Amino acid sequence: MTRLTRRQFLLGTVAAGVGASACTRQSSPAPTLVNDVHSQLNPTRVDRVVPIDSVETLRRLIRDARDEGKAISIAGGRHAAGGQQFGAGMILADMTPMNRVLDFDPVRGAIEVEAGIQWPALIDSTLRAQTGQRRPWGIIQKQGVDRISIGGTLSANAHGSGLGLKPFIGDVEAFTLCDAEGRLHRCDRRRNTELFRLAIGGYGLFGVVTSVRLRLAPRRVLQRVVELTDVERLVPILETRTREGFLYANFQSMTDAHSEGFLRQGVLTCYRPADDRAPAPAERQELSADTWKRLVSLAHTDKSRAFQIYAGGLLATSGRTCWSDTHQLATYVDGYHRWLDGQLGAAHPGSEMLVEFFVPRPVLAAFLADVRKDFLDHDVDLIFGTIRVAEQDDESVLAWARWPAACVVFNIHVTHTPEGFISAAATFQRLVDLVIRQGGTYYLTYHRFASRAQVEARHPRLGQFLKSKQAYDPQERFGSDWYRHYAALLTEIDLR
Repeated sequence: MTRLTRRQFLLGTVAAGVGASACTRQSSPAPTLVNDVHSQLNPTRVDRVVPIDSVETLRRLIRDARDEGKAISIAGGRHAAGGQQFGAGMILADMTPMNRVLDFDPVRGAIEVEAGIQWPALIDSTLRAQTGQRRPWGIIQKQGVDRISIGGTLSANAHGSGLGLKPFIGDVEAFTLCDAEGRLHRCDRRRNTELFRLAIGGYGLFGVVTSVRLRLAPRRVLQRVVELTDVERLVPILETRTREGFLYANFQSMTDAHSEGFLRQGVLTCYRPADDRAPAPAERQELSADTWKRLVSLAHTDKSRAFQIYAGGLLATSGRTCWSDTHQLATYVDGYHRWLDGQLGAAHPGSEMLVEFFVPRPVLAAFLADVRKDFLDHDVDLIFGTIRVAEQDDESVLAWARWPAACVVFNIHVTHTPEGFISAAATFQRLVDLVIRQGGTYYLTYHRFASRAQVEARHPRLGQFLKSKQAYDPQERFGSDWYRHYAALLTEIDLR
């Protein structure tokens, strides 16, 4: 088996990323170049992209892939940034055409949707199905970006900004999975329970999720409560807010490295059920695209001003009302860095690399103090920083919330040069060392920069997870560059 060195991975897979993997033979005469939406750090030449609009189309693709001796990777909104959705030389199954609502239960508060549907369409469909209802249902939680598929959300076991909520697995009642032979399996907490626990957070390696049944929550009017605070007080405030019945919370960190408040202070937005007499709010309250782009530009050029405008705008909305589902929608401009690079006259393309760390809540302030020192010592360009919380996940095999967690997200600027990629990898590895020191872990969704020792220290079940993948899919019909990387790193599996 051919193994990639770390330098080959950084300079080849990430920087170039457009040729065949060292362990993959490409037979397509005209491979298709794909990439993730946000970081743009995963340029990959796949054999071809096949839109999947039905189970029969999917089964036909599986038969074709078997006949051609090729593996299948699976993508939805293409926001995962660790290579989970792409595989060099593989056939890419584009699930976005499978976007229908299959069933809505207004009595129990549940909805069955095809896996390719994305959050805005799901929310809109739920609202349309309940026009005129006095007590409607709404989604429970979603990520901070909208155009992500429900199948992708399940496969990454993502989380939102809820208080008292598990990661996404807590919202999933059941799903249907198509295996490497084209057979459908219904998975829930009673049937196919091992597959249920493996596939949620399993990055598409056990088959293609074709539909998901989600729990809903009563749709409520919420009141926004906004305050400036510091990280030393954040966890006690959130614990108090949770006891008081608040439902959501989101903390945005100050990112100006020249300020004493850098990674020490920020703006906290919490949401509580409004008084029954509160008027119904407007449906949508996101930032306009122009305002969003202005804030992103300032986050690169004048971080103090960016925080001043952002925090000031939020503070001005304190006391206003919003809906529990649509307030979770957010503005995001795809491909914004192409515009931004031109505006800034950048010598090289750039992007933001998402990284996320999970620490026991009592050590959040200590972890951020360590990160602050590291970022100052190494001149790390932090664009945005967000803190949320999640409750313990005691179900998924690759659980990241193995205790009640503080979830720390950093958007770090990366210059797309060999030196920039090496710097990004080094930054992440230092951060993993810091999170290990505090007994925390990190999210596998965003990159593949961790060393073997770091992976084994913070994701001890990953090796067994890969063995389970081999048991369920011995022909490796479903794969990705993420799978290739970790199988080569942790096991002796001979990958084609």
